[in-house]
Amino acid sequence: MPDRLRALFCDHLSIMRGKYLPASKISDNDTRFCRSTFGVHYDKDLLNAPGAMMMEGLPDMELRWKHDEIRDSWDDGTKIVIGDLYDDAGAPLPLCPRGALKRAVAAWEAKGLTPKVGIELECFALQTDDQGRLAPYDAPGGVVYGTGPFSDPLRFNDAIWEEAERLGFPIEMITSEFDNPQFEYVLTFDNALKAVDNIVLFRLMAREIALEHGVLLSFMPKPLAEAGGSGMHINFSFTDKSGANALSSGELGGPEHMNDLARGCLAGLLHHHKGLAGLIAPTANSYQRLQPGSLSGYWQNWGGDHRNVTTRISSEGGVKARLEHRMADASANPYTAVAAVLQASLLGVEKGYALQPMETGDGFEKTDATVGCASDLKGAAADLKADTVLCEAVGDMLCANHVYMKEQEFKKTRDLEGDALRDFYVHFV
Repeated sequence: MPDRLRALFCDHLSIMRGKYLPASKISDNDTRFCRSTFGVHYDKDLLNAPGAMMMEGLPDMELRWKHDEIRDSWDDGTKIVIGDLYDDAGAPLPLCPRGALKRAVAAWEAKGLTPKVGIELECFALQTDDQGRLAPYDAPGGVVYGTGPFSDPLRFNDAIWEEAERLGFPIEMITSEFDNPQFEYVLTFDNALKAVDNIVLFRLMAREIALEHGVLLSFMPKPLAEAGGSGMHINFSFTDKSGANALSSGELGGPEHMNDLARGCLAGLLHHHKGLAGLIAPTANSYQRLQPGSLSGYWQNWGGDHRNVTTRISSEGGVKARLEHRMADASANPYTAVAAVLQASLLGVEKGYALQPMETGDGFEKTDATVGCASDLKGAAADLKADTVLCEAVGDMLCANHVYMKEQEFKKTRDLEGDALRDFYVHFV
């Protein structure tokens, strides 16, 4: 029998919060936390954010989980589970990011479609130098698509792979990315909630295993000013009641063969482009990554097999047909980010937004797009606040809390730059 249970939720800042509970509590299905956690910032400042009830006695909220979702952990003698949050009256907590994703999935299921999701996580590996300062992990032979000891001399990724295999995480790929020492982790497609649960726990596991090797994995969008950025690409499709891929028009993929469902999803993502940024690129550091010509999802555009557009249509058809949204980074809560992408896509289908022409430029020297996302966090928060349709779909209270916290975050970070800005986030993201 395990010694304890680690009960977790992923909060508004994408920080994993939880408790260790004794083995005697594993037969239970709930524990309690302070609701005003949703008013705590990275620097531990306590803020009267909407819904956090900071000035109303800091009451409880309840975390509930299902027994069949308890799983083995990478910690010896420990089981682990992610739960849903409820208010003190027993109603689903509007601030709960996992609850927002469940609502998005239910909205698609009401149309007879089940969202499938695959997430690509990029990150940088850092170590402390002789003066205790963070520096890039020393991987002198690191190259894009690099494997083996030249890309990872300490072989911490081997340890991550071994533990992921033991625990049943469905690994699609681990490789080094373009900038050294940058890595990418990809899990296979699955039902949306299961896929996000997996990526959230995998990210936590990867960071904790790397730390045992003396490496800090940072999923910040741009922890090294001289290097490129790291994204959290959200790939998605839908299965219909027969189990077929509803985004597919046949065995051929790409723009020439996309169907009305794909067009509607694209139109929704484009229409809500600026509002989405406020939710899925949610830190001051995000806007050092989100720049024109940086393969990051800055422009309001779409294309086929083109890495310099925001939404990319796979050239694969049939069961592998999918859309890839490339704006998000892992400073976003993955539940909120996937919920936002699914809800924006659904709005496009339901409201019949017009779809702008496909991008024909290279994205570096030429682009057809004339609209991008905001240039900083303040502007992105304002764009989200103005997009009342998207906020209502994702959850008004969740978005109001998010906007407030990001407005305060902009004030906290506007005079920070370089390592000081990085260090505001780096131990949390």
